[in-house]
Order: sequence, then C-alpha cells, then structure tokens
Amino acid sequence: MTNRIYLDHAATTPLRPEARAAMEEGFALWANPSSPHAEGRRAKNALEDARARVKAALSWSGEVIFTSGASESLWLALNRSKASRRIVSAVEHDAVFRAAPDAEISSDESTFDASTLLAVQHVNSETGVINPVSQMAETIKSSGAVLLSDCAQSAGKLDLPDADMLVVSAHKLGGPIGIGALLVRDWALLEPMGGHERGYRQGTENMPAALGFASALEAGDWLTTPKERAGFAKELGDDLLTFGDQTDYIFALAHPSMSAQALLIRLDAMGIAVSAGSACSSGTLKKSRVLDAFGVSDEVAARTIRVSLGWNTTTVDLDRFLEAWRSLS
Repeated sequence: MTNRIYLDHAATTPLRPEARAAMEEGFALWANPSSPHAEGRRAKNALEDARARVKAALSWSGEVIFTSGASESLWLALNRSKASRRIVSAVEHDAVFRAAPDAEISSDESTFDASTLLAVQHVNSETGVINPVSQMAETIKSSGAVLLSDCAQSAGKLDLPDADMLVVSAHKLGGPIGIGALLVRDWALLEPMGGHERGYRQGTENMPAALGFASALEAGDWLTTPKERAGFAKELGDDLLTFGDQTDYIFALAHPSMSAQALLIRLDAMGIAVSAGSACSSGTLKKSRVLDAFGVSDEVAARTIRVSLGWNTTTVDLDRFLEAWRSLS
C-alpha cells in the first residue's frame, strides 16, 4: 500500500504533520473550554488562540464560529440566517440541498432584496470551476441580499471571496476531520440558538481539532508548484473537461470509451485512488447532478472521473497517473 498514489484530495486530504503535532498539544489540555476553573480557562485560551490564528491565516476580519465541518456550517448559515428567502446555485454541494431542501434555484438578481440569502460556492468540488463570487457580491450589494459562499474546496488554497458568510472545512486542507468554521461578517446576520460559540452553536468545542485546523492553515505550502500543476493539466489534453476559470488541483476527466466505474476499478488495481463524477445511489448509477447542471451530456458524464491533488501530491504521483491514464483502453 505504500506505493499507492492518492488523488482524491477533494474528498479528504491527509493530516499535515504540523496539525497532528498541534492536536497532541491540545489533547494535553483536556478540560472543557467552557468551564470556569483554571483548567477550563487554559483550554479556553488555547481555543481562542486557534480562532485568532484561523482568522489571520484566512485574512478574515469578521467572526469565526467553529463547527463540526462544512455540512454543519452550511446548515447554520442556511437555517439560522435572518433572511427569509433562500436561493442557491444549481451546482452546490448536496449538503446545501439537504440543509435547505426548499431553497429556490434562481439567477434573477432583479428579485433579490434584504430578505434574500444567496448561496454560491467558490470552487466546485467535481469540476474545479471557480465561481466569480466577489464579482457577484458587487452586483448584489445594492439589493441588500446576504451572500453565502461554500469555500470548502478553496480555503487555504485560494484567496477567499468577498461574501457575508463563508464556509470552511479543515480536512480539505490538511487539518483534522470533524472541524470546520462558519465565517460571519456580522453577528446580526444570524439568529442565536444558545449553547457555545457565543450562543450560535450547540456542543462542546473541539479545542484540539481547532489547534490542528489553525496549524494546517499556517503550514500552507504544497510539494508541487502551480507551474507543475498547470503542466499536468496541459498533459491531460482533450480528456480534461473545462467550464471556464478552473483551479489547478481539481480536474474532471472524461475517458474516450471506458465507463467511470470501470476506470475506478482499473486505476485502483494499478494503485491509484480517484473518484467518479457519477455517484452510485440505491444500486443504480445516476448521472451527477453537478455535471448535468454544467451541461455535460449523459454519455460523457458516464465516462467522467475526478482527479484532485493535495498538499502532499508529488510530481512523481502526477507522472504515474498520466502513464496509467494513457495505458487505459
């Protein structure tokens, strides 16, 4: 297993050693951060230090609510927002639709007003498309609408967009699983619910994970450079599906003839872990909702996989994937 190549970082990425070390320090501060005694205060100080470091690493001047991950952050934003109307883009993560099943899918900006919350992801997790969220913010600012952006696939990798609320996930950038954050421009955007995190989230704070989250963000550097990742994208040629402005770390690849499921099996047998652009639900292969929204035909979608790079991806990994991909027929 040591020679395997892992290229499914959009699903989750390995824990950075800096994050692991920080969590070990956090485990030594075992008290509840909400307890008033000396042990609790030490834990609280560590938690608040992690919060300040996360804000600094993300260049965020607003508030930070630590959560259990992106899904909870999305739920908080969509269900505790004071806005009464929720509009989402058609290519949002499934967690958005689970959190707000009655949300509208619309792009008619003329109908936006101060009662509207608009959710637009920053980077699409299946295609790597970068949405112009900051540009949208400028467009809708005069309407008074609230802009929410899912940045689970961009935080720690790209500059964050200008939005009122941002969603971040630690395990997508080398931090631990089980912690994320909702970044909020102003507390007044949300209805409090009691409990912890200034009354905006229930459940004991995961202080060790918060320390790991902060350390992962601060670690920053990747083993491959943007130039090397761009060269990899170029080598993928016509098999790479493009839809506009793209990241250099998430790629949707359509094989000329082989199905996505066959590709996953063949590549896994060759020691390479990737994921499919299509999902298996209730034993029936269904077309990805995201690929459908991007206008990809059923026939092409059935042959599409996702390759996603991470902080520890090497040029050797990329070369091995290209060699394997070219051998498939």
